Amino acid sequence: MLTTIALALRPIPLLRSSPSMSSLTSTITLDPVASPPTPLPNKHIPVCPPGPVPQEPTTPPPSPSKEADSVQQSLLYPPNHYSGFESESDGLRIYEIDAAGVAAALDFAAKQPLPDSGLVFPWLHGLHPNNTVQQTFFHSRKRALRKTPSCLRGVTIVKADGELNNCRLKGAIAPQEILLSGSEPAEFLEVDPREGFSVRNFQIQSSKLALVSDIIVYGDDDGLVQDIAFQISSAQKRWREKHEAQRHPLPWYNTFICTSKFSEFEEKHPELISVNAQGQLTGQVIDFYHAERREMYEMTKSSEIVHNVWMGSTPDAGSSEECMFDILIECSDLARLNPGSFRNLIDNGMGEDAAKQAFLEFPSSGSLYGPAWTHADADQIIETCKYIWHLATHGPDVHNKDIDGDCKMDEGDAGPKKILIHCGDGYTESSLLGVAYYAFATGLPLPDAWLHLHTMKHRNFFAYPSDVTLLSSIAPRLLQESPRRAGARLSDLSALILNEPKWFASFDGSFPSRILDYLYLGNLGHANNPHLLKSMGIGQILSVGELTMWRDSEIDEWGEDKICIVHGVQDNGIDPLMDEFERCLDFIDRGRRAGTATLVHCRVGVSRSATICIAEVMRRLKLSFPKAYCYVRARRLNVIIQPHLRFAYELLKWEEYARDDKPGEFRRELEWSEVAREIASVNRPYARG
Repeated sequence: MLTTIALALRPIPLLRSSPSMSSLTSTITLDPVASPPTPLPNKHIPVCPPGPVPQEPTTPPPSPSKEADSVQQSLLYPPNHYSGFESESDGLRIYEIDAAGVAAALDFAAKQPLPDSGLVFPWLHGLHPNNTVQQTFFHSRKRALRKTPSCLRGVTIVKADGELNNCRLKGAIAPQEILLSGSEPAEFLEVDPREGFSVRNFQIQSSKLALVSDIIVYGDDDGLVQDIAFQISSAQKRWREKHEAQRHPLPWYNTFICTSKFSEFEEKHPELISVNAQGQLTGQVIDFYHAERREMYEMTKSSEIVHNVWMGSTPDAGSSEECMFDILIECSDLARLNPGSFRNLIDNGMGEDAAKQAFLEFPSSGSLYGPAWTHADADQIIETCKYIWHLATHGPDVHNKDIDGDCKMDEGDAGPKKILIHCGDGYTESSLLGVAYYAFATGLPLPDAWLHLHTMKHRNFFAYPSDVTLLSSIAPRLLQESPRRAGARLSDLSALILNEPKWFASFDGSFPSRILDYLYLGNLGHANNPHLLKSMGIGQILSVGELTMWRDSEIDEWGEDKICIVHGVQDNGIDPLMDEFERCLDFIDRGRRAGTATLVHCRVGVSRSATICIAEVMRRLKLSFPKAYCYVRARRLNVIIQPHLRFAYELLKWEEYARDDKPGEFRRELEWSEVAREIASVNRPYARG
């Protein structure tokens, strides 16, 4: 007979979130959600529900600093020091600037403090007058939604021919990104989404910022440069007139043409060159894709997990790293179980190739799942582990003879082999084989093997629920047939298997992501498994906008001083988080100084909690926001971090406080429009739909 036991829970009210939305443009509902979503195969952008429609607060929120006091200054305004000329037809005026002037203007802008986020949002979200969903959601908190903020004053660089694959200056955009095609007179493009709901419209930010910028047009075709400049000047005039008609005057923004050729920038201002004249990235301007790849390589570089067996990312063909290994086992979706290929190395050696290397394969994590896998599959996994162990500890059987009594291989094949288990990113596809072999080679029960591979061997990996099911099914055989358990009594092995730790019952294959040795990033499911957290050396928990369902005894065991809660912050693009940075980071630092790690979580572990982790990385490692974003993004493993627009803007603002610059030396690495463009670019391959 089954008995249901009600366990007493401490009466902590839960924050409610809306259910998972089918896309970032779905309508909003208000029903609560009981649990976080299951991780999806391969990298993906998770859905981050914004919570209920914000209600009018009973007490007004603190007012941000006055807009007039936060206006960004510019070397380009007023343009009194620049020569200019007017068009003969409509009196539009444009100004001239050289390469040195462009460099000075960009440098000056990078040192200007950003306006408070409350002054520029929700305008930056994109509020099209016909988008009733977006308008309605933000209306309850903010009036005059389409009011263009006067505090922003940027510098936008436009490449006249629109070809950004070569001769690209830092932050340059194409004319078609801001000008309405075929409009006469010229007008700015309307980029605010006409339908749907999103607080992650990173793709429109370059165009939005051009509306509140002085604009510099460059290129080697003087006629084209001048033509585009006058079109932009005309669009600025029309934009200004529309606002004046609505009794909302704008600051005066101007258009400049650069009189210097691109070659002068290459010679005298290489720090501004993103892509050179040959179409090559210079590395002078951070590129998020390559920055993330570098961080991922650093995180997943090869390391030895047991004697002569290593895990890591796939090395470049013919590289010195590849040549370090005798046998390379690539884990991929296209591979099939084939223990015979491993057995063949034992029987016949490494072959006649002068390199004396063998390249084998194994199915990727998540590719073997019930009921598709069979007992034969289980047998082949066990056999593969046996053969890898034999090759790593003994090597090929050089004394085996063929039927004529001759040796089957060179004596040079003798001895243990150095083996690399690898995949493209160093963790996703190789986790199944890595965990299975580590359990087999060490003789550890599966939960201990899983945990030790992460905590003691410092491997970051991401497995799927199907991997947990498969490995749990073959765990008794891995333990029984492990060379480390040779001669062990069956009763002792049974006790090891049955003595499963409490955390493993609800384990889905993914650990919280290790960002720093003392800082982990995870979801609500991780937070609701306190036994797992303790096993990982995590002694503090920081809940951002979501609360855990812990028992009284668990809260008492941890101590209430080890729990920090940020209330009332939803992923809605409205609630600010920067005001909580200092309190959260002080809590994290207290744990670090006490020698314990902190889990930072929200619901999905990609937006609110990721924002806090990025802020800590910026402060602790003294990194710019772009570098810290790529650092955390790489270490969140198979889930794409996704702080929304306002959080990302607040992090760029936080850079003014987090870095250890001397007074007067602060300088942003990238401007807001550039950051948003890079985020949109690296997220595009993983977007659904």
